[in-house]
Amino acid sequence: MAKEQASIITIFGGSGDLARRKLYPSLYQLYHRGVLKQHFAVIGTARRPWTNDYYHQIIAESLQDEPNTDAESVRDFASHFYYQSHDVTDSDHYVTLKNLSSKLDEEYGAEGNRLFYMAMAPRFFGTIASHIKSEDLFSKTGYNRLIIEKPFGRDYATAKELNDSIRAAFDEDQIYRIDHYLGKEMVQGLLALRFTNPLLTPIWNKDYIANVQITLAESVGVEERAGYYETAGALRDMVQNHIMQLIAYVAMEQPESFTPEHVHAAKNKLFSHLPVLSAEQAAKDWVRGQYAAGNGQPAYCDEDKVDAGSQIETYVAGKVELDDPRWVGVPFYVRTGKRLPRKTTQITINFKSMGQNIFDTVGCAEARTNRLTVYVEPEQGYTLTLNGKTLGANYELEQHDLDFRQQQADIDAAPEAYERLIRDALSGDQTNFTRWTEQKYTWQYIDAIRQAWDAGASLTKYAAGSNGPAAADELLARDGFEWAEQFK
Repeated sequence: MAKEQASIITIFGGSGDLARRKLYPSLYQLYHRGVLKQHFAVIGTARRPWTNDYYHQIIAESLQDEPNTDAESVRDFASHFYYQSHDVTDSDHYVTLKNLSSKLDEEYGAEGNRLFYMAMAPRFFGTIASHIKSEDLFSKTGYNRLIIEKPFGRDYATAKELNDSIRAAFDEDQIYRIDHYLGKEMVQGLLALRFTNPLLTPIWNKDYIANVQITLAESVGVEERAGYYETAGALRDMVQNHIMQLIAYVAMEQPESFTPEHVHAAKNKLFSHLPVLSAEQAAKDWVRGQYAAGNGQPAYCDEDKVDAGSQIETYVAGKVELDDPRWVGVPFYVRTGKRLPRKTTQITINFKSMGQNIFDTVGCAEARTNRLTVYVEPEQGYTLTLNGKTLGANYELEQHDLDFRQQQADIDAAPEAYERLIRDALSGDQTNFTRWTEQKYTWQYIDAIRQAWDAGASLTKYAAGSNGPAAADELLARDGFEWAEQFK
């Protein structure tokens, strides 16, 4: 039975795309499951001069394709929403928000709890946080928590400036930096897979693992995100946050316990072993590409809101080498890109070979390496590939897959990533969010790559619908490896 959470939730950017696509559907599912019930209200703020009735129409429209909906439930849910036209730079508007919050707290019995969600451009985060403090929107009787969306800066310097401005108003334990990959089912399941199976835990190190591969592939182009992408690129958009967090879950030491403090301590220790890359090493170990026209799809530079001569990357592949004693000598190959043959997110652990094959004496082929593949999306599950004997009298070896997949019906019924993370924020659980120290380490690592590229590293074009730049394959080939996932 879900525990009901009482709170006044203020969404800065309540008219925006993120709120409509992710936040309102997630809040509705929490309402459907009973996490939000009677003792909550949502204040949506933006510049637009909407009425509450019009805002309720927007809420209902955002739920049209959601499961578990009916007209009465949607109407009752929307009745908890209030719209307040708001200029984030105007102090008087925060006084209005404060008064509305107090009124709704009394009306709904929200126990003085306040959850602030910044669902707008990061350049406003510091301004909003400062006004929340200066105009005293903080509750004196309940909690005060802040959810922040990425991008969290463009580099270490801007991320630190942003963090300092927010920390001037909120303590670290009040800040929830959201990375929606940490809300995905199979990402959350990685720690259970690693630390509850004696088959895997003792061999999860450099003595038994040859390399780790992480793939985040998308079949779509930049679409409506072109304006943002021109300021970010794949390195900032995907590697600094999502991929680095996946590396942490794959590589960190076992936490003392499954608590936010111990999980983040393990992640911080792991990220402290990210090396300082030289310009030469960054240029050698990191590949960038941009999709050209192909398979009936336009080139990136022909997309709306993209500069015709843009040098922004839509594909990144690289090799991460940790100086952690557990992982010295084990390359972590990562890649992410748009306009690839299909959408998939997966993690592959390639184990080392046994070295000696006793079946050589009977002419048997060499045993191939074992492999564990974790499918994050759209499939969810994992495959363990082992060597076995072929059926028959001769001793020939073949690979057998021990395979598990979640049923699609179960996937559809399970909470979506944003729903999980908003629920965690309401309950005060920071385990699946990021902290500033992690951001500091990953930005410093990413900055070295960005600087090497800006100094003149080549940008390779690849045809839309292809596997990406050939240089990404060469990155592994020079170490004697290949990508486990071949798109075609």
